[in-house]
Amino acid sequence: MENLFIAMNGVLPLFFFIAIGILIKTKHLMSEIEIKHLNGMLFKIFFFLMLFNTIYTTNIETSFRPYLMFFGVTALLVMYCITFGFVCLIEKSNKRRGAMIQAIYRSNFVIMGIPLVTNIYGDSNLGITTMMIAVIVPLYNVLGVITLEIFRGTKIKIKEVIKGVITNPLILGAACGALFLFSGLKIPQPILKPIGQMAGATSMLALIVLGASFHLSSTKEHLPQLVICVLGRLLVFPACVFAVALYLGFRNAELMTLVAIFASPGAVVGFTMAQQMNSDADLAGNNIVFTTAFSALTFCSWIFLFKNYGFM
Repeated sequence: MENLFIAMNGVLPLFFFIAIGILIKTKHLMSEIEIKHLNGMLFKIFFFLMLFNTIYTTNIETSFRPYLMFFGVTALLVMYCITFGFVCLIEKSNKRRGAMIQAIYRSNFVIMGIPLVTNIYGDSNLGITTMMIAVIVPLYNVLGVITLEIFRGTKIKIKEVIKGVITNPLILGAACGALFLFSGLKIPQPILKPIGQMAGATSMLALIVLGASFHLSSTKEHLPQLVICVLGRLLVFPACVFAVALYLGFRNAELMTLVAIFASPGAVVGFTMAQQMNSDADLAGNNIVFTTAFSALTFCSWIFLFKNYGFM
């Protein structure tokens, strides 16, 4: 029962903000154009600040885990390559291909990881998760931008893909955060504080916009693709990664961090990026809603399984 509460505590707040967005939509408090403009603001400003703040505030000295970092990056890259090939094989629409690939490999690690590790292991082990955020999230963004740029049009243009990657706000935010972190440049507290406040509000605003943009009727148009995304995101790839992780000896907070990376629901930013980069935003948004709903069950199952056998 305790594990159920832990999982629900991580998932229910997400649904609360999505519900606020749905309420805004049903009460016609914002027009479709206004919602798109707000989404554009999130993409270009808020997500930039969130990535910058995440990287810049990472404490490398107390949370450096090279073995865990290497495994996480390797598992993610393998997962991405398999997903890329599989989706290109079964889906003919470029617009859906980008959305599907991102929906499967990319998780809501930032939103889910910190609460889960804190609830189970306390703040003392949070540095491990934060360090992994600093490594995994920029990789998420690089792969996401490359994927959506590749499938943005009917013909792949290498120069346009490269330009799209290096000018993407998420990539720029992570790069600026890394520059300030490793160069030792200090940001004055009066400036860093509002940056942190805006970064903290990003996920909330993104979920509200997602709810305001949600179209339940669109699920009929891409139900097979949605089922594939949900199963791949929550069951198939987590099972494969966790089997290898247990064999290699990852336990406790390190294993919990891997659960947060590979078993979390679809990333909220996936919807924002899909809408801004001409991908299938409805499919991306529905994936977030449904993976978030089912993750309450799958999270509880993974945590219960690992705790029951003494791995956590």
